[in-house]
Amino acid sequence: MTNKKDKKMEKIIFVFSLLMIGFSTQSQEIKKKKNAKVTFEVDGICGMCKKRIETAALKTRGVKFAIWDVKTHQLNIILDERKTAVSDVQKNILEVGHDVIGIDKKKLLAEEEAYNSVHPCCKYRDEEILLDHEGGLKKQKKQ
Repeated sequence: MTNKKDKKMEKIIFVFSLLMIGFSTQSQEIKKKKNAKVTFEVDGICGMCKKRIETAALKTRGVKFAIWDVKTHQLNIILDERKTAVSDVQKNILEVGHDVIGIDKKKLLAEEEAYNSVHPCCKYRDEEILLDHEGGLKKQKKQ
């Protein structure tokens, strides 16, 4: 009779232990924020780039706010981490032709086809177009 009680007690302890392990594992998960603020760099050079970058970010499910600064190339976003990841936002930006410098400082290049789809004045990889946007070519032509 003692043997049956011992086995029953062992089962109860085993089940209780499993429950405790499950709860402790669950409590160690990283809390995903509803309004996470993230900043990373995106290559571009003008107002058309700004509109394209911000639209691509905002079309990502879970992104609530996106603003890109033409001078600093910083994209500031607010997103719901429970619905999307920063990598999803970056992927959408790459798909519209803009290179991204991730949070880890690793540069992600847009596919050549995507880059070639941007307006000719938005070719941020072209040194001559960069100079033109900065006024460099206009100054050179006047001399």
